[in-house]
Order: sequence, then structure tokens, then C-alpha cells
Amino acid sequence: MPITSSSLPSKPTVIFLDVGTIPEQIKVPNLTFEHQWQQFDFTNEEQIIERIHAADIVITNKVKLSAEVLAYAPNLRLIAVAATGTNNIDLDYCRENNIAVSNVQGYATRSVPEHTIAMMFALKRNLVGYHQDIAAGVWQQQKQFCFFTHSISDVAGSTMGVIGSGSLGKAVAKLAEAIGMQVIFSERKGAKTCRAGYVAFEQVLAQADVLTLHCPLTETTTNLISQPELQAMKANAILINVGRGGLVNEHDLIEALKSQQISGAGCDVFTQEPADESNPLIANMDLPNLILTPHVAWGSDSSIQALYNILMDNIVKFQQGSRQNRVV
Repeated sequence: MPITSSSLPSKPTVIFLDVGTIPEQIKVPNLTFEHQWQQFDFTNEEQIIERIHAADIVITNKVKLSAEVLAYAPNLRLIAVAATGTNNIDLDYCRENNIAVSNVQGYATRSVPEHTIAMMFALKRNLVGYHQDIAAGVWQQQKQFCFFTHSISDVAGSTMGVIGSGSLGKAVAKLAEAIGMQVIFSERKGAKTCRAGYVAFEQVLAQADVLTLHCPLTETTTNLISQPELQAMKANAILINVGRGGLVNEHDLIEALKSQQISGAGCDVFTQEPADESNPLIANMDLPNLILTPHVAWGSDSSIQALYNILMDNIVKFQQGSRQNRVV
């Protein structure tokens, strides 16, 4: 049967499984209907079933809701994802069991592009390398007013290759063009023909001075960039991944940085989050041509506030019978 507001009780139980992903300074909009609210800063795998068992509505950012755990939530009628990506939700199970899924889109079209551009400038001007050299006393040893232990590249006049042409990819392209870059959008890997306005994947790899990833993580995009793709890039190129960790083979990326197959990389996302010392990026974070941030590209205060506003409005609209931002 179709999912409607009548599927919910008059006072539904709403549970936020990982509210700790929202900074304390963000103002929480109120749900405009009677409800019972529960929230948890963090929910580990062993706690999910107990916490969602009596829920009518579940809010999650990154907590994984598989078919195995969803089977223990007989009252569940809506999963409101506090993000754009829904790869942590078993969407097939939700379709088969009359559970609606909504997500939040378009909230970080300033924050993510600015983070991308910031990483690009830092890598092209080797800011990390120079910071490390000063800390190591190189400046004092040189006895000059400046020193040049790393190359410094201008960004204007270079080429940015963008993989992913959604709102974020387009917003990054707009900023890049504003600072004098040529932007090319990549066609899907393996495509036999190119759509109008796109360039073949292999050609983008060969031409890009900056390659930036803004596509979703799917079976076809997992390890989208690995050793063959890195080898096909320019030696002075940099790679920026603010999309999903699994888009890049992390072991191959580290080898490419160490062997100078590419010039640098900036990563805001990891295959497992939080990442620990077993992750090759973390284990090699002292490399001067590698910049790591903890999945915060989306996280300006204004973007998170917009996300939270849309998230809560999605729930209200569902209660009213609307299909706003519905994935399922």
C-alpha cells in the first residue's frame, strides 16, 4: 500500500541515531506536530536494533540501516537521512516493506566547493610542505629571507577535471572558472560515447591539472581512481576527493604520491570513518603533498543549518502526506 501520513500514529516516536554529527551551535527547528523525541550522540552497530525497535521515524546521518536491523523495526515508516548520500540504507528493503526514505540535497553548494578550492590552492602552493620545513628549521639553515624547497604552481590558466556534474560539481566548476581555470566535465568511466558538454573519462585524466571527485559511491564507481587512472594523470596533477572514500583506492594513491606519479592529493573522505592508523592515508599523513580533513567539507555553519532545516521539513512534509525529497 502507498506510504501516507495516515500510516503514522497521531504521536509518532522520532529517533535521531547520531545527533552528535550536528554541532551544538546549530539551531534545531521544531517539528510542528505532536511526537515523542529521542536522540543519541552516537549509535554503534550493537545498539541499532534496540534503539529503532519502537520507532516510527528514524533520523540517521551515517548509521548503517541494513535489512537485518530494519526487520526489527515493525513500526518504522520513514527514514530521514541527514545527508545526501543514502548508501548506508538498504533501499530495496525499504521499497519492499513500505518504508519511505528522504534525503537532503543542495545544502552544501557553498561549503563543499570552497573546501575543494581551499585544498587545491594549498596543494598547488605546497603550503603543508613549507609549514613542515619551517617547523624543521630549514629556514634558519638557509639564512635567506625566503627559500624554495617545493614547487609553487599558479592555478589560473590550468585545467580542472570534474567527475560528477550534480549541484556540487557545477558549483566547484563555477568557482574554478572565476579564478581563471578551464573546466572540463568527465563522461562516465567506460562510456562508449560522450554526451554533449562532456569529455571522455580517459581524456580528462590526461588533461586535468586538478582532478576533483563529486560523484556518488556505487558499485560502478568504487575504486574509480586506482593505479591505472593515477598513472594516466599528469605528473604535476593533484587529486581532490570530497565525495566518498571508496571512490579512490587509498593504497594506490599513497604509492602514487610517494613515487611522484602525481603531485599531491587532498582527501576529506575515507573508506572507513573514522579512519585509524590502519588506513594508508592516516599512516602516511606526514607526506608534504597530502592534505587530510575529517569529512568536514560539507560542514560550514550555514550549510549545516540549511541541512537541519531541510531535514526537519522533510519529516513535517511526510507527516502531511507530501513526497518532499523522497528517495523511496
